[in-house]
Amino acid sequence: MKTANVADLRNNFAAIAAWIADGETVTIHKRGKPFAKLVPATGGVERPMPRIDFAGRLRRIWGDRMFSDAEVAAMRASELEGEEG
Repeated sequence: MKTANVADLRNNFAAIAAWIADGETVTIHKRGKPFAKLVPATGGVERPMPRIDFAGRLRRIWGDRMFSDAEVAAMRASELEGEEG
């Protein structure tokens, strides 16, 4: 466990933050007495959401297929029939 005083925290926060990032617990002393503890957050660093390649997914499913006008009209007609019923 590392220790620092309030002045160290104020003047050298980057170094203390690096200790915490490395998993160290830091005890902060105020006037020579323990004042607070800084501990690493549980669960680690948050990871960004994964990026999904929607265009790539569509290509894997459909390939380079282009629907004809008749196929699109048939799909729209079947969709409309489903709404009426």
